[in-house]
Amino acid sequence: MNIHELRPAVNSKRSAKRVGRGTGSGSGKTCGRGTKGQNSRSGGGVRPGFEGGQVPLLRRLPRRGFTNPFKKEFAIVNVKDFESFQDGAVIDAQVLLEQKIIGKIAEYGLKVLGNGDLNKKVTVKAAKFTKSAEEKIVKAGGHVEVI
Repeated sequence: MNIHELRPAVNSKRSAKRVGRGTGSGSGKTCGRGTKGQNSRSGGGVRPGFEGGQVPLLRRLPRRGFTNPFKKEFAIVNVKDFESFQDGAVIDAQVLLEQKIIGKIAEYGLKVLGNGDLNKKVTVKAAKFTKSAEEKIVKAGGHVEVI
């Protein structure tokens, strides 16, 4: 097969509707646009969301809330996620990323939350710890390092 022998699949192409070719064709004279008015004219029609001149729904509804420009984004991990590691392991954001426990390393680093139990002696390096997370890690015999 050569490039000049390529053809579209049977019935996959439909020929364009020819309008304005006489009244006998069914779409002559006004070409299926009706008579007069904005939509019959060339370039006619209204923009998306236009409601005939009344105030559009999007402008009638109140805008709520705001985005805090000073919000700090952390990669979040719970204490229970450390159970899969061996005793004496050193855990930081890079290790958690390799193990696919977190999706990405956030701009402000790693934050450890205290959800779940921990029975392994691990060293955890993170930017922030909740009080409960810090207590659980130390109680299990591990160490906490704030980076």
